[in-house]
Amino acid sequence: MRILLVEDDPLLGDGLAAGLRQSGFAVDWLKDGESADVALKTEPFDLLVLDLGLPRLAGMEVLKKLRGRGNAMPVLILTARDATADKVAGLDSGADDYLVKPIDLDELAARARALARRSAGRAVPLIEHGSLSVDPAAHKVMVDGAAVDLSTREFAILEALLDNAGRVLTRAQLETHVYGWTAEPDSNAVEVHIHHLRRKLGGNLIKTLRGVGYMIDKLS
Repeated sequence: MRILLVEDDPLLGDGLAAGLRQSGFAVDWLKDGESADVALKTEPFDLLVLDLGLPRLAGMEVLKKLRGRGNAMPVLILTARDATADKVAGLDSGADDYLVKPIDLDELAARARALARRSAGRAVPLIEHGSLSVDPAAHKVMVDGAAVDLSTREFAILEALLDNAGRVLTRAQLETHVYGWTAEPDSNAVEVHIHHLRRKLGGNLIKTLRGVGYMIDKLS
């Protein structure tokens, strides 16, 4: 899951980005509203975590512009503004959740997972696909009831493919989902992760469409 974090406080932003990455998310961090607006026009994200008191362009304006473009991406407002009127304004402007600082990182991660689950149309926390069961909160994978050990990036690729079952994801899409802007992956990194996933989960789960990308079939 790729998160865009927009927070102008350097200490808080660094801590939030590090904590979310430790929870298994790919996090890109920006410090002003105008840069966030540009990124949201050009890059694919799964969740926006948005401060309101931003330089250059206020967080509420970023949210209004996003919704004005018809983008239904989940948005979690993260702010020190705790007045009921501010919460109502944020939610009525298109935010999906509202969290007041100071925040607990475990709660933030849980809310992010809940928003991602809702966006993917899943009512339950577990992702089930035949004999495969994936628990995003615990980062656990089971096949026929037996635990399978995956690396953080293998897990992220598997989760992305399952959330988009029936759709082809290109290598570039998987790279941004797993790495964001934080690292330059090797040219064959995705292929290596896919190879490991097939070895651990079976060769028939992930399909390759040559010259296009990878997919997991959607179960009827």
